[in-house]
Amino acid sequence: MKKIFYTMLGILAVEAMNGQNPAPAGPQKERILVLNGYAHPGNGKVIPNSAIGFEKGKLTLVADATTIRIDRTQYDTVIDAHGKQIYPGIIDCNSYLGLAELDLVRATLDYHETGLMNPNVRSIVAYNTDSRIIPTVRSNGVLLAQVVPQGGLVSGSSSVVVLDAWNWEDASYKTDEGIHVNWPGMYVYRSDNPEKEKEQRDRMEKNLLVLDQLFSDAKAYSLDPAPREENLRLESMKGLFNGSKKLYVHCGYVKEIVSAVAFCNRYGIKMVLVGGEDSWRVTGLLKDNQIPVILDNVHSLPSRDDEDVDLPYKRPFLLKQAGVEFAIGMNGTWNIRNEIFWAGTAVEYGLAPEDAVASITSIPAKILGIDDRTGTLETGKDATLIISEGDLLDMRSSKIISAFIQGRNINLDDMQKQLYRKYMTKYGLDSK
Repeated sequence: MKKIFYTMLGILAVEAMNGQNPAPAGPQKERILVLNGYAHPGNGKVIPNSAIGFEKGKLTLVADATTIRIDRTQYDTVIDAHGKQIYPGIIDCNSYLGLAELDLVRATLDYHETGLMNPNVRSIVAYNTDSRIIPTVRSNGVLLAQVVPQGGLVSGSSSVVVLDAWNWEDASYKTDEGIHVNWPGMYVYRSDNPEKEKEQRDRMEKNLLVLDQLFSDAKAYSLDPAPREENLRLESMKGLFNGSKKLYVHCGYVKEIVSAVAFCNRYGIKMVLVGGEDSWRVTGLLKDNQIPVILDNVHSLPSRDDEDVDLPYKRPFLLKQAGVEFAIGMNGTWNIRNEIFWAGTAVEYGLAPEDAVASITSIPAKILGIDDRTGTLETGKDATLIISEGDLLDMRSSKIISAFIQGRNINLDDMQKQLYRKYMTKYGLDSK
């Protein structure tokens, strides 16, 4: 019976990966002008009647069309976006997109390395551009993603990719930009058996000591101009101590956050808090230490019985109100396509619409260190943008009709749309 079960899983894996994704778009050749759209540049402002021009993959014009004189003859293609909404391409943080395909088929999972300490593991080399999930995410506006290794105490290095490429080298947008640590759990579950509580504390203390030893060794190694032997683990951590890399600390409770902040301050490391269920409780600490937060649990239940049932929905507003910089991310693969609706939920619970747009565009770009190239619609930056027929954050009206990555017109078809058209045809229905 077990053999038959695994055989069926294998068949499902083949079926799911059958066929081909749309071929990556070629470089931008024509000069393009998008007129009359309602633009959300990602900087907190709006342009009700916009003119957006781009050439050779870069934005050359972002302006109010009613205040300037535009020579249309300077452009090869003019797109009338009247009644449409224009946004920067969505950037997802803290995903393992391209590292997993089918959760039930272990051979398609490539995001978790064995062992507890793997700072030298690089997620980028395992990134699969042929994943059938990527087009389904891309068709909902997510054009860049941070690909993060999982598991252990130190999971490895993440990289930022564009979601339209032939291979991982082409997809690379910023490689090895940070190292991820899963902070040891500091919550002790009460038990009638004192030994079990002691085991939890001992495990926590042991893991903290192991982390401290690793970072102590890494800092000493980074200060040695000519180490006698190259240590791959310690070599990969050098960037943490010269400021070229950030440490992404995954934790949730107050005690863990306070401990992690003190740890990073001791070693002079730039920290980003990931998860942060209790981040709203320690906003003063986060603000004083200029630590941004990547929230990855907006659509969830509260972690404590006595908390408001809608607390996760209000968390973005509470952080914004306290002056803490945050991005909305989504840890996963296929569910990343719903990231825009997580931001929409935050709007219903107090967050201003343009702040919600910034939380999935400009702020992720700043956290990931790519804000000089993308994240907002500004001249000189990459022409990475999307056009929607309705409000991007509203699942009732959001419909992406065009997307550009560095000026390349991206094919928004995917397997789910193909199946929809197929079965609408079968039953003689209109698939438009």
